[in-house]
Amino acid sequence: MRRQGVAGILLPFGRVARLSGPEVPEAKRVCDTLAIRRKGAVGFAKNSDREPDEVQRLEFHPGVTGDAARRLRCTHIEIEQAPDRRGVLISRPQWMWGAEMGVNDAGLAIGNEAVFSKSVLKSGAALLGMDLVRLGLERASTASGAVEIITGLLERYGQGGGAGFRDRNFRYDNSFLIADADAVFVLETAGRDWAVKEAEDGWSISNSYTLRTGYDRATRTGDFKASNEVFAMPRLACASSRRLTTMEQVISAPPDLSLSYLAQSLRKHDGGDGFDRGSNRDVCMHAAGPLRPHASTGSMIALLRTNAPPITAFTGTLNPCISLFKPAGFETQSRSLFDPDLFAQGARLVARAKSDRVFRQSVHQSIADAEPALFEAITTGAAGKAEALAASWTREWLQTQGR
Repeated sequence: MRRQGVAGILLPFGRVARLSGPEVPEAKRVCDTLAIRRKGAVGFAKNSDREPDEVQRLEFHPGVTGDAARRLRCTHIEIEQAPDRRGVLISRPQWMWGAEMGVNDAGLAIGNEAVFSKSVLKSGAALLGMDLVRLGLERASTASGAVEIITGLLERYGQGGGAGFRDRNFRYDNSFLIADADAVFVLETAGRDWAVKEAEDGWSISNSYTLRTGYDRATRTGDFKASNEVFAMPRLACASSRRLTTMEQVISAPPDLSLSYLAQSLRKHDGGDGFDRGSNRDVCMHAAGPLRPHASTGSMIALLRTNAPPITAFTGTLNPCISLFKPAGFETQSRSLFDPDLFAQGARLVARAKSDRVFRQSVHQSIADAEPALFEAITTGAAGKAEALAASWTREWLQTQGR
């Protein structure tokens, strides 16, 4: 794609779109989330794509019972606090209260994506989509319960406000993928309106609406996508192309889901390895210029099982193609994942890999060598072994080689 000036853009299929008003020709915040349902289990995976220098941290917040606090300060506004809350593992941009993605101790996972609606709040502030992710995780125990929590909060408080790290004028509405071991829901919103659908075998979302009229419930009838989506931003972000890739992963998933399959689903590039070649069609996004200013700054994979704790892993670092997925559990917290310097170490690794092809090939091979044993240890509950494997890789490739 080429920049055509403020009056127009060349879309991926070669047609120039003329822009005016708030639709500036700049593709921001492209993310992807997918959920796959197989054999009584659900696999969940998300890349969080944001500004590459925006630190994103993994945090554990234990459950709370009988909290006497009446009010809760979210990113921009205060709302009523809930006295009882679930324990949560969340990946959170450090400047905001809300979370890009996470899982709770009941086995509920939620991720959100920016969607560009005609109803976006142009001034003032309400709940961010990331606030709604964290509120759903803290206050719900099931996917259906999270749908009710999020839609109720949306209708009461609305959504919107500055959502960018450096550009606090960057605003958008949100879609959500909400899953537990028994159900997957896609929830799409525009202002205070919403539509929801239960996806029997799985679903994926990107930066465009996916629901038209085939939803289960909605605040208004009609074609939800056609009624709410603006023209240029989803096309500039190549949202449909990325969703084709992630939906293929949903459709082609084997009967027995694995962490490895979910991890590879987040490492997809349209061509090359993301460093030499890259585009907004990449699921694993690498920042490069004004039309691709964001990168995959954090990634999460989870296996959600009936009557069993969730199996989860996060990168905690940029670009899943060059990041190891590290263990994260509610009983044992991974020291190598909760290190406050982890994100900066990952950024240095990416910087070196960008200029050194041989080095990044060595990193790719080290991940391919380490992850089979690591994922087996995570899946079988061998927490100590998983932590030792992750810590060993971190010492070699982040604390030493990435300097």
